Amino acid sequence: MSHALDLIPPRPAPPVVAPAMTPARALGYGALGLWLLLGIALAYMMVAGWDTDKFVKYGPRYLQGLGTTLALVASSITLGALLSVPIAYARMSKNIALNTIAYAYVYVFRGTPMLAQIYLIYYGLGSFRAEIEAVGLWWFFREAWYCAILAMTMNTAAYQAEILRGAIQSVPRGQTEGANSLGLPTSITFWKIILPQALIVALRPYGNEIILMIKGSAVVAVVTVLDLMGQTRYAFSRTFDYQTYLWAAIFYLAIVELLRNTWAALEARLTRHLKR
Repeated sequence: MSHALDLIPPRPAPPVVAPAMTPARALGYGALGLWLLLGIALAYMMVAGWDTDKFVKYGPRYLQGLGTTLALVASSITLGALLSVPIAYARMSKNIALNTIAYAYVYVFRGTPMLAQIYLIYYGLGSFRAEIEAVGLWWFFREAWYCAILAMTMNTAAYQAEILRGAIQSVPRGQTEGANSLGLPTSITFWKIILPQALIVALRPYGNEIILMIKGSAVVAVVTVLDLMGQTRYAFSRTFDYQTYLWAAIFYLAIVELLRNTWAALEARLTRHLKR
């Protein structure tokens, strides 16, 4: 015996309700409008106060400082990535001594400003010149460039170690158990199964760390490294024009924006199989 099915007519979509203008929303709009006016005013002041002679004279120094900044960040990020691997393993180790040493390293370098770390390495270790010369390392610690790279490397290694450790531990334990049940060697399990998944998780934090290092690299100017900020300070000391710092801010903003878009494209490429 067949029964006829009564079709239920579709209900119309609910009407679109405009959000109410609350005090918080009005305050937000007001703040955005204020920032917009400030940006327009800065752009007008830059155009009105443009000095071609200063641009021709100090423009090459800005480009030179930009190259120094990029070299510092690239070197420290690369060396920090290599150093972060054993630190991350020590943090995950069941050996109490290794775990304690790695924890202390991460705690100190994440808990103190990079500026203080650069001062301690460049000026602090410089007070032990006789001892450093005795071991033949004075050629390294007398150069501000090498000390800046060392400080930045040790700083970012602590952050990258925690990023890597958290990413590895975020991979479900079942992945390792499944590989063991198939008889895969530990090295193959790590390089082919665990690490690829961990790197996808760590991709965005790594991008944030690179951006922070680009902005944080400005502190190396205090130890006479003429990076972008160092060249900016030099230009300001000769011109006393606030626009020298404004141009430096534009350079940093352009670098960060370029890196952000590059990293977003890389993440979209590597995680395309996860999108539905």
